[in-house]
This record gives sequence, C-alpha cells and structure tokens, in this order.
Amino acid sequence: MSNDGERSTPGKGLVQGLAVTLKTMTKRSTTQQYPDVEPELPPRSRGVIALLEENCTVCMLCARECPDWCIYIDSHKEEVVVPGAARARQRNVLDRFDIDFSLCMYCGICIEVCPFDALHWTPEFEYAETDVLDLLHTKDRLGDWMRTVPPPPAHDVLGEPSKEEATAARKAAGPGAATAAKTARRPATTATPPTKAAAPAASPPAKAAPPAKATPPAETTPEAPGGTTPDGPERER
Repeated sequence: MSNDGERSTPGKGLVQGLAVTLKTMTKRSTTQQYPDVEPELPPRSRGVIALLEENCTVCMLCARECPDWCIYIDSHKEEVVVPGAARARQRNVLDRFDIDFSLCMYCGICIEVCPFDALHWTPEFEYAETDVLDLLHTKDRLGDWMRTVPPPPAHDVLGEPSKEEATAARKAAGPGAATAAKTARRPATTATPPTKAAAPAASPPAKAAPPAKATPPAETTPEAPGGTTPDGPERER
C-alpha cells in the first residue's frame, strides 16, 4: 500500500532497484588504485603538521590554545650580547617541541594562532605506525615534514598587498613613499588618480644690472662764416 492508500503494482520496487543496478554497471569505475597510484589531494588538505623551527619563538600560544593538550614545549633562556647595548639581552631557545598525533583532532587552531608561521599544514598522510607511542613526533621529525609543505597560492593581482609587503616596499622606496607602496601591487591597466605636480623651487632673484654710465655729448665746433672752420678749410656738409 502507498501513502495515499492506493495499491501499488506488484514488483515495481524490484524493477526500480534492478534499473539502478544496471545503470551503475554501465558506468566506468572511478576507483583509485591506491597505493600503486598516489591520490591527487587538494593543496589545503589536512595531513600532518610540519614545524619550521627557525620561526618558533616559544611563545606557547599553540600549546595553550590546543583543545587536546597534545603539544609539549620546553625551552631555556640564553643571553645575547648586542654590540653597543647597555646590557645583554635574553632570547628563548627551543629544546623540545612534540606533537602527539594519537590525540590530535586536526582542528588547525595551533596553526592559526601561531604569530610567526612556525606551523604549517602538509597533505602528507602516510605516517601510520604499528605502535601508538610512535605517533609522538619530535621537533626533528616535524621539521622533516617541511619538505612536503606545498607553496602558498599566488596573491590576487587586484587585491591589496599584505602589511609585510607594504612595509618592505616603503622601506625600499625611502621616506615619503607610503602611497607608492600601496599601489605597488596594482596592475598596469588600473587607472591611478593624477598626482599634483611638484611646484618648482623658487629661484633667487636675479641681481639688477648696474646702471649704464651716461656718455657726455660730443662737442661741436662752431663753423666760421663763409663755410670754413677755425682749424681748417671748408668741409662739405
């Protein structure tokens, strides 16, 4: 009986089931032949966690925020003598950084809260062990996983540059180039607002030329009557 109270055709469900079976049998199988053929995983797959020891400052944020408490960190302090400083400074030296993957639930909180990008996701997932105690990875083994970390995706050419890129571009361009650092990542086709032309520097006023000396008028010799001069014979005018 159907939900409407009508009597269904006998054998209808069997025919529908066989139709689904025949339809599936005609399709090509998409089974991946693992482990003979390695699967193509997306770049953001959550496999094992890799550690870049050079970036770790032992801030303990990852261990504090881990909901499973599966990260164990030990360190000690060393004095660093800085030339010209009044006193020696101290820095943290990482002694132990272990992650127990038998307790990890792969939430990714430790990677998100790390302020110096010391932890990275890697799509590597072939690290199963026969003993559960071997799933405790030390800092040396976590550092070996860095070779499997995929490169970061390229930035959007239309997006704004990161703070690090803007700061580096501003330092390279020199003082007063903050606007150029923001537009360093913009494509060439993007119209940029016209910038005001720099006013030419005012040149010092030119010195006034000294006044020319007045030349005395030429002396004229009065002519004598008869067209002759007192000093010589008559000259033609």
